Amino acid sequence: PEVCLRLEVGPSAAVHSPLAVQNGFLHMLVHSYTAEFFMSFLTNLGPFLEDEIIPEVIPMEIEVVDAKITLKDDSPRVYPTSPGPVPITLAVDHVIVKRRDDGVFYVTGEGSPKQEKPVSVLQEQKAPAECVLAAPAAGTRGLQLKEVPELQRELQTMKLALAEANMDKARLLQEIRKYNPLFQL
Repeated sequence: PEVCLRLEVGPSAAVHSPLAVQNGFLHMLVHSYTAEFFMSFLTNLGPFLEDEIIPEVIPMEIEVVDAKITLKDDSPRVYPTSPGPVPITLAVDHVIVKRRDDGVFYVTGEGSPKQEKPVSVLQEQKAPAECVLAAPAAGTRGLQLKEVPELQRELQTMKLALAEANMDKARLLQEIRKYNPLFQL
């Protein structure tokens, strides 16, 4: 994987934002990154992210190109005969995360200028593009080309919601087991 990091401070950083002159501007590029994380790793990040003081806002731009992150559930199995949960793979073709002077993170994809929306998370999942033929076969109608991107977006939204629900479930089970180690569902 390639990781490029650049921090600019001073008058030359004014091209990025007015706040960058004082606090600096961070630009990071991550290319061809592949990793596997356990769900417990993500659920245990909370205490490290909590802070009692509000940090300074540093304008930044983080660009992630061709990344693949696999999340594996390592919680104890509820039923010993269960094959266990299936790992979740997040494939990111090209995502840009920007933090502006207001402290809000904006997530954009490749080729979507000026359509930035603020979000509270730092990652957006984007599936690889697939080609679907819209030719009808033997009296059945194929998918219209206009419907395919909409269905893909809806599928990605559902995958993100499912991943978030699974993380919440794992976090709640971990919290319950902290007080009652013998708890079973």
